[in-house]
Amino acid sequence: MGARPRSLDKIICALAEDDGLAATHAEQFRDRLLAGSPDDPLLVLWEKSLSEWDFLDSPDWSASGARTEGRRADVYSRLGLDADLGKSLTDAIPVPTEPGATVISTEHEAWFDQDAAAARSFYWDHYAEHLRTKGWKGEAIAALDESSRQVVERLADPTRSTAYSARGLVVGYVQSGKTANFTGVAAKAIDSGYRLVIVLGGTLNLLRRQTQRRLDMELVGQENILRGADPRDPSALVGIDYQEDADWPDFFVSHHGRPSQRGLPDIERLTTRDKDYRSLAQGIRALEFEKHDRLRPLYDAENLYRAAARLMVVKKNKSVLASLVKDLKQIGPILREIPALIIDDESDQASVNTTDPKKWESGKPERKAINGLISQLLTLLPRAQYIGYTATPFANVFIDPSDAEDIFPRDFLISLPRPKGYMGAQDFHDFDAVDPAEQLSYADSHQQAHVRGIYADDDRLLEAMDAFVLAGAMKLYRAAHKVPDESFRHHTMLVHESVKKDDHGVLALRLNTMWHQAEYTGPGGHARLADLFDRDIRPVSLARAGHLPVPADYAELKPYISTARQMISKGGNPVVVVNGDSDKYFEQIDLDFEGQPNIWKILVGGTKLSRGFTVEGLTITYYRRTTSQADTLMQMGRWFGFRNGYRDLVRLYIGRAELIGKKTVDLYEAFEAVCRDEEDFRAQLRRYAVPVDGCVQVTPAQIPPLVSQHLSWIKPSNRTKMFNAELVEVRSPGEWVEPSAYPESAADLRRNCGLWLPVLERLEDAGDLFLHISEGSGKQTRFPAKTAVLPHGELLSLFEQLAWGRPDLMAPHLEYLKDSSRLGCGTDDWLVLAPQASGTGSVQASILGSAPVTLVQRSRGPRGTFNRISGMAHRQSPERIAGRRAADAADVAAARFAQPRRGVVLLYPVIDREPGAADGTSPGIANPAKTVMACGFMSATDPAAPRRPLIRFRTIDSSHSNAVVVPAQSTGH
Repeated sequence: MGARPRSLDKIICALAEDDGLAATHAEQFRDRLLAGSPDDPLLVLWEKSLSEWDFLDSPDWSASGARTEGRRADVYSRLGLDADLGKSLTDAIPVPTEPGATVISTEHEAWFDQDAAAARSFYWDHYAEHLRTKGWKGEAIAALDESSRQVVERLADPTRSTAYSARGLVVGYVQSGKTANFTGVAAKAIDSGYRLVIVLGGTLNLLRRQTQRRLDMELVGQENILRGADPRDPSALVGIDYQEDADWPDFFVSHHGRPSQRGLPDIERLTTRDKDYRSLAQGIRALEFEKHDRLRPLYDAENLYRAAARLMVVKKNKSVLASLVKDLKQIGPILREIPALIIDDESDQASVNTTDPKKWESGKPERKAINGLISQLLTLLPRAQYIGYTATPFANVFIDPSDAEDIFPRDFLISLPRPKGYMGAQDFHDFDAVDPAEQLSYADSHQQAHVRGIYADDDRLLEAMDAFVLAGAMKLYRAAHKVPDESFRHHTMLVHESVKKDDHGVLALRLNTMWHQAEYTGPGGHARLADLFDRDIRPVSLARAGHLPVPADYAELKPYISTARQMISKGGNPVVVVNGDSDKYFEQIDLDFEGQPNIWKILVGGTKLSRGFTVEGLTITYYRRTTSQADTLMQMGRWFGFRNGYRDLVRLYIGRAELIGKKTVDLYEAFEAVCRDEEDFRAQLRRYAVPVDGCVQVTPAQIPPLVSQHLSWIKPSNRTKMFNAELVEVRSPGEWVEPSAYPESAADLRRNCGLWLPVLERLEDAGDLFLHISEGSGKQTRFPAKTAVLPHGELLSLFEQLAWGRPDLMAPHLEYLKDSSRLGCGTDDWLVLAPQASGTGSVQASILGSAPVTLVQRSRGPRGTFNRISGMAHRQSPERIAGRRAADAADVAAARFAQPRRGVVLLYPVIDREPGAADGTSPGIANPAKTVMACGFMSATDPAAPRRPLIRFRTIDSSHSNAVVVPAQSTGH
């Protein structure tokens, strides 16, 4: 429909003439649109163009921002639509309001012109059209167009005369479409002139092959794979990829002829689906680029846009990369002229240098094998741009930024938004729930709907297998009821207990035995399935399936059980071991989810199924594997992803009391903590991505201090990847700060109680109850509290005198609190608010002679760090008092205490969950040697003051000379 909206009637007529569509007028067009036929080509083109207009970056015909009501109004105005017609069209296709990518970037050369790029967008256009055939909506494609452009425009201009090698990092979610993004980036990069694309496809053959096939299918295309071979001549197809693939050729993108025959670059593959890089198959000539004008360098536009692009997808393996480096060294001077792009999938795995700088004897970086080979690639290719992709970025942001030959994302860090339809951490945890999960309904609690705890006395493995059979039958039932969804093609269950291959074999044998004894077609099996259907599957689906059909009872589902069992048992075995240990216990099928018609299996594995590789159709997960690293744990979350058509059927059976050494840990709690770490990191990125006074607040080199840790035994990453960051200060106006590390010694605890005693003695009943309103249901919950007001100086003095379990974690916040000015914490006094409770389970006790207060029961790890202390139900009133949240007339208590420049401290005297932590009974006497005076606080928020968040820190360079790479500085002022 063009780059700018015009008269709708004229556009419709032009479309009818250009595309052979039935001509219509505006009112008729509305009727066609509201009819909602997904096959109407006119409506497909309308959605495509509307999405492009919604997402355009600063068009000259609209002053409104992208993805806003104002932008849509400008579109309708230029189309000449009246208000009623515009409302009807918006009801059919709402304004996309999801946020775009978050970009932290240094200043970059503005070389990527969108209009010029649109004229040379051959591979991107074909990729976008391919996504439409897969069912992608115009909004999703426009969002991908935007985010991939934001990456490419921060690379160096491929035609620039002086070489520059940009480094960047793109952060997505686990199984959320990162491959789609880097495929789009590769398409735009090749269209722009990049002529060598190297994709580092993980450390496993499984992932490398999956990535190669995906790129071949969606980017390279039929013609570049065939390379002139006649697809009708079987003898010409011998040795050519994908001839036995179920999706060839219909679902592989077609360029409608060899691109080179139209003056466009071909893509020559230097790796294939089954063959990783070994050596250049055609000798060195494979990288000899022909120049149209031999007197000009390859990067000159006269040569560049006529040259073919080369693509290779290689495994991050020492011998593979060594062969590539060896071959490149033989190419000669032409390497300095090749605009190259290196895409590193799962860039936090193997790519990061994990040698300790303290042990570098020469002062020069000593590198691990893969990191060293990537460094050599970047040195050999001075025009190479490096982009790391990961869902777990902590290892990457802790790379030494002073190491010029390493992969620290010095130029940009882009955080992709959570995609629409994605089922992630928020869908398995009740982060903002007021009541315990067990008190909530399936509709109100993600945990109740999807999570099933595993305890030592009941491993629930048979139940999980039964749920898998029932879910498979539900998919067949929905398919029979005309639910159109490609997601039913595969149906899988993942069982992940251990990283050890021998354990996998034992577990697979056990599962196989259980399967054959389960009696799925006999009366015992049906009775068991009927019970699980009635108490779990059906009620959850009724609460969460939406428009999807749900059987009225088990009898209606029963006819599909036998078919589901047969599909899972196909080939004689329902269980597949996926760990590379071929044929030791079970035959390992090739998990080619896209190339095979359907895979309905129970998958047992470890590392192969815990990073990067997408497990299609995953519905039931049985997870008990432990780890103490946040990024490793998060990468095991294969249950995250897109579950269209069966979201309500997803179940996570997870260990709630697993052993790590001698310690018992709750894996569900661990995932919640890790998810909070990652969401906090993304929130901080969003916060600091907003320019202040036209200047960037932080650059990628200033990101490490944004990483947090909510659970003591789960570190952000392996300690060998966390050498180079030192946090000095965090300023957080209007943000909750909750210290998590408190002392453990009796003397320190007693001393802290003594320091808090003057405050405890001033606490008084607030009188009115404070109010929490559930964000989802609107349900109101009220709680009593005791309060006292402290001048800012008194609270700061108290905090400075307290003993902290980790003083280094509290010190940055103390630095912030020391500045009470408008540009600092902006707080004159603090309301200390101590929530009180009564009834069964509550503990009331006096602390060093104070009036009785509620003692909160919490557990903490062996290093003294709590996961979370404050209750979410207690935060809304303090936020109203501090000015972060709008006042509510129903919250009388908050209104009474609120005033400008007042912050709030939530005070929680904490005792251990174990009995005996407090002496005596109600009113009781607390043992000060066992009582932790814990708190969370929020400084005052002045709505009229500019939000000027600040990070102040220093980063030590690799020589450990205490030289400051990024000087201690204040940003945002």
